[in-house]
Amino acid sequence: MLKKRIIPCLDIKEGRTVKGTNFVNLRDAGDPVELAERYDHEGADELVFLDISATLENRNTLTELVKRVAKTVRIPFTVGGGISDENFVYELLQHGADKVCINSAALRNPDLINRIADRFGSQCLVVAIDARQSGNTWFVHTHGGTRPTDTVLFAWAKESQERGAGEILFTSMDHDGTKKGFALQALHALNQQLEIPVIASGGAGNTAHFVELFEQTGVSAALAASIFHYREIEIQDLKNILDSHKVPVRKL
Repeated sequence: MLKKRIIPCLDIKEGRTVKGTNFVNLRDAGDPVELAERYDHEGADELVFLDISATLENRNTLTELVKRVAKTVRIPFTVGGGISDENFVYELLQHGADKVCINSAALRNPDLINRIADRFGSQCLVVAIDARQSGNTWFVHTHGGTRPTDTVLFAWAKESQERGAGEILFTSMDHDGTKKGFALQALHALNQQLEIPVIASGGAGNTAHFVELFEQTGVSAALAASIFHYREIEIQDLKNILDSHKVPVRKL
């Protein structure tokens, strides 16, 4: 059975790691390279770096940060933020990123998914989807969650898969930073409808949330930020608890 992955997420703004609630009220969480090194030693399975202001400010993800992280960590890491063409993907991969993550640019130009997958392979392409629930429907938001669209979560996830995405990273904007648990129903439905791995994001607050996530949804990975950054949960403690609940995880 494939091991479930625990993935710390480092949201980057102006070179620092930040974290907020429902995508706002950001506060500093430390140096991203130092955090990355810590997570590597503590047994994280992968890392995700998202330059959360890149699309809004029309600038590319910090290439220098990718270089520094690649020299520091041994585990795979994904980089996202402001990626809008294949040439920049090539640059990031050349500097050491294992995967790239695209969000707003993919929705604006869906063919970008095809082009990246065709050139570099689906295994290095994550399509991130930020969505908020309105009634019974989840609507996708872009530009760091600041712009609502009429695009529906499940339809967009399926199209992304068909176009060549290797993974879907779904963040529930309603749950982000609340520490009240993941969007279990939406994640279960998403995992049932897709053939590619789903990474769950938004809402982790304690170890029980991770247990119920993996037991009830079948997703491949859980992504969290502040609970790891501020040591509210230690990764190995979490993995020991998951293991005790028969959730397959990689342990040190």
